[in-house]
Amino acid sequence: MRQSFALFTRSIVSLIGSIITTIAAMVFITLFAIAEVGHQGGPYLGILAFLIVPAVFVIGLVLIPLGIWLQQRKQQRSGGQAATAPVIDFNQPRTRNLAFLVAALTAVNVIIIAAGTYKGVEVMETTGFCGNACHSVMSPELTAYSRSPHSRVPCVECHIGAGASWFVKSKLSGSWQVISVALDLFPRPIGTPIHDLRPARETCEQCHWPTKFVGDRLRVKRHFDEDEKQTEKTTVELLKVGGVEKGEGKGIHWHVDPGNRIRYRSDATRQHVYELELTGKDGATVTYKAQEPPKMGEALEPWRAMDCVDCHNRPTHVYRLPKDEIDLALADGTLDKSIPFIKREGLRVLQASYASQQEAKAGLRQGLLDFYQKQYPDLVKADPAKLDAAAQALWAIYSSNVFPQMKITWGTYPNFAYQHTGCFRCHGELQESGGKTISRSCSLCHEMLATEEENPEIIEELYP
Repeated sequence: MRQSFALFTRSIVSLIGSIITTIAAMVFITLFAIAEVGHQGGPYLGILAFLIVPAVFVIGLVLIPLGIWLQQRKQQRSGGQAATAPVIDFNQPRTRNLAFLVAALTAVNVIIIAAGTYKGVEVMETTGFCGNACHSVMSPELTAYSRSPHSRVPCVECHIGAGASWFVKSKLSGSWQVISVALDLFPRPIGTPIHDLRPARETCEQCHWPTKFVGDRLRVKRHFDEDEKQTEKTTVELLKVGGVEKGEGKGIHWHVDPGNRIRYRSDATRQHVYELELTGKDGATVTYKAQEPPKMGEALEPWRAMDCVDCHNRPTHVYRLPKDEIDLALADGTLDKSIPFIKREGLRVLQASYASQQEAKAGLRQGLLDFYQKQYPDLVKADPAKLDAAAQALWAIYSSNVFPQMKITWGTYPNFAYQHTGCFRCHGELQESGGKTISRSCSLCHEMLATEEENPEIIEELYP
């Protein structure tokens, strides 16, 4: 036993490895127990406990045999007798005890490595890891995600999906991302779209059923003018969501009819489509091309089959325009519409230039005070808390959409599903060889039952 112990500790490298492994094992067991009792230490505790500590543990294990090998090599070079491994004779009690000890330690090592690997994968698939591990880089995406319709869907469900192959691809890609963050090589803002994103049919369509016939859906939107009283206007749309009915695609989701195959070529941002190819159920193919060629030096992307994210390009990381944000805040009461000209002044201060979010927080409040102290001094004196609440509401809007440190401002990331520019990339802009264009009529997708009207009749009919 002593000879075996000496074999493991005679080399300084092996001794260091033994110490590292022992300490790492104790730290891992402690942190594992802390995590299992429900302590939420954020992503950094998980990274430390299940990624860094197990890695250190494995490094220690590797150092032990490496040290033995180096020691034996040193003895051989000095002309001494090389150390030999102990004779394995299970008839000897000492050998049996040693074998039992090695087996027990091996079992402990396997358990620690297996637990670390399992929990490490689990940690890497949490939203906290994705959003907080590289905080300054991913803060905009995490903020947008947190207020999106998919805020309860883990990041990996859309970005990776099921299966080992895409998990491995994501981790290989993540390795470069770690390097780019560490060396400050990442672009500002982060470019979109993600060209190597997993196809939507393997992620989105695991929850959504695009070919299911939905029919028409009513959407009511409230807008507010920039006048003193924030006059409320209502828009009512009948969205022809459609789907596949009796084997035929209808409405907006005509595009996903399995019988229609659509593919296109665009610039890298997919904001400009230059060529589109439609193959119908009869096998006939029609090609539409842009009337204006690509800009000088602009390379076109390879042909891409159209799927969900070509229209719903911001399903989760949603950035809105300031007028839309203020309309929502006025509609739900977050922003007090009784404050004169609050929409106009809110837009003015929101769209001002600020070097940082902290500068914006102070600038938004001061911008409001400067106006109202000059134009409505009685309001400021009578109810200063009302303006403070308005400034706070505007700050919440700004801090959810504008990130100067990442060069993200209003409109940096357009939303094709809610802006006409998304539709008009193809509709009306492309034409076939005979001059026929893809229809630009908005009625293909929705009917306007009321357009920015005060007290429209349709609302009174729907909600008497």
